[in-house]
Formats: sequence, structure tokens, C-alpha cells
Amino acid sequence: MTEAGSPRIRTFSYHYRQKFGRSVGKIPLDVGVSCPNRERGGCIFCRPAGFTPHYLSKSDDLARQVAAGKAGLLQGRFRGYFAYFQQETCTAMPAERLLPLLREVLADPDCVGLILSTRPDCVDEALLLPLAELVTKSARECLFELGLQSVHERSLAFLNRNHGFADFCQAAERIRAAGSFQLGAHLIFGIPGETEEDMLASLAEVCRQGVTHLKLHHLQVIRETPLHDLYELGRVPVFSHGGYLDFLLRALPRIPADITIHRLWATAHPEYLVAPKWQILAGQLSRELLEKMAELGVWQGQLAVQDRMNGR
Repeated sequence: MTEAGSPRIRTFSYHYRQKFGRSVGKIPLDVGVSCPNRERGGCIFCRPAGFTPHYLSKSDDLARQVAAGKAGLLQGRFRGYFAYFQQETCTAMPAERLLPLLREVLADPDCVGLILSTRPDCVDEALLLPLAELVTKSARECLFELGLQSVHERSLAFLNRNHGFADFCQAAERIRAAGSFQLGAHLIFGIPGETEEDMLASLAEVCRQGVTHLKLHHLQVIRETPLHDLYELGRVPVFSHGGYLDFLLRALPRIPADITIHRLWATAHPEYLVAPKWQILAGQLSRELLEKMAELGVWQGQLAVQDRMNGR
């Protein structure tokens, strides 16, 4: 069974409440650059409007975005927050322009750190070394969240990611070598053509790469994307609500217990979401999953614990 006082899932909220002694949130921010992959057709599942917070406008400066985020997202529930550069690919901005923006956000005493969501092929040492110095001096955290989606080359080609798994491995090595950073990965489950064994292989491989954070979710079909066109042709099966929870019950025990999980499902805006439509709130999904885990005696890292006990 789990250790006394330990949760069945090491969530973002649990991890940072333990670390800081208080709850912290995330404020998504936009530095106003586009993802460079759009010049090569873009990822077939991506439409930024599908996940952009209602308050966020790239025309606003960062101070205004932060103020709007505090009012609209944190709503007095949290004082501390991570500046979450989630929109597009923030590190596509030249380092000499991006670093002053990151320095500006870190100057806010309520900011506990940075989360830089980016592509594996957009992590340049010209940014890493000075940013490591900045993060160290500010005594804040900095997480690089690399959008990988899958370790399988055929899946990356299907999604039109225009990078390979080797790019992820090389970026991960550069991030570790620079010091001062946490490393995270983003995976999508349910990519057409992938079996459950393929999805679990992706999960196992990124864990072997030394990630400390994971963002996971099921594939969603967003309106007016190439993936939507394929869905209309019957070429994109999607998870059912129950099917995805059952998959998570098999996946979570394989994730080491010290890895922080930021997300387990996607939350696209309803007006853009085509499928799957589960008609259930994220809070209820969490309760259902935890109830099933308790019923079955399942917890994150369970198989890793068993492997150690068996001498593997």
C-alpha cells in the first residue's frame, strides 16, 4: 500500500503544497511569438484558440497578462504562482528578447518560478546558460516542459511534429547539463495507430530519460484542424470516458512515485471540442479515478516498488 500520508497520485497541487507549505497556481502567459512548426503545416491536432484562456491576449504586455491571470484564474485561491509560458513556442523567441521578459516576471514576489512549454527542437544553449544563472540568482524554480507526444517516429510523422525522439533526448541532455532546471515531458495518449503497449512504451521511455514532471492527456479532436478532417473520415478513434480511466489505472503504477503529474486529461474549450465529449467536469473525473484506484489498491509507482522488492 502507499506510504502513510502519501497520495495515490503525486499531483502538481500536492507536490508544491509540500514544497512551499502553501498552494500555488499557474498563470498562462503569451510572449507573442508563433510556433515555428506552423511554417511546416503545424501539428494536425493544434488550434491555439482551443486552449487559450479567455483573458489572454498576446497584444497585452506581461504585467497586464499577469494581473488578468491573478484576477481571472487565481481568484484569491492562491497567492503564489508559476509563470506558465504555455502559448505557442516561447523559446522560439531569440534569447536576447526572451530573457528580459523572464527577468521581469521573476521580479514579482508572488512568482515562485517559470514553466517554459516548448518543442524539443527549440532549446538553444544561448538561452539555457544565461537563464540558469538568472534562475539561480532569483532562487526560483524553472521547469522545461518539452512537448514530445510520443516516442514513436511514425506517430510523430502522423502528427506532423517535424521532430524526432532523438531531438527530445538531446534537448533533455542540454537541459540537465545546464543545471538549475527541472525537466518535464508532455505525452498524448490515443494517437491513431498506437496500441496500449505503444503508449506505455512512450511513458516508460520518457521516465528513463530522467523527467521529474509529466503532463499527460488523451487525444482531443479540435474543430477546424487537419485532425478534425481525418475524424470526419472515420480515421481517428477516440477514448471513451471509461476506457481512458481504465488505461490510467494501468499506466499510473508504471510512473515512478517521485514524478509530479501536472495533468491527466485535456480541457479544450467546449465550443472548439469535437470529440470525445464526455460531459463530465475534471473534478468529477479526478474523484472517479481516485475511487477506482482505492477500490483496486492501485497507486502511482506501485510497479516500481514491486520491481525493487523482486530485485529487478
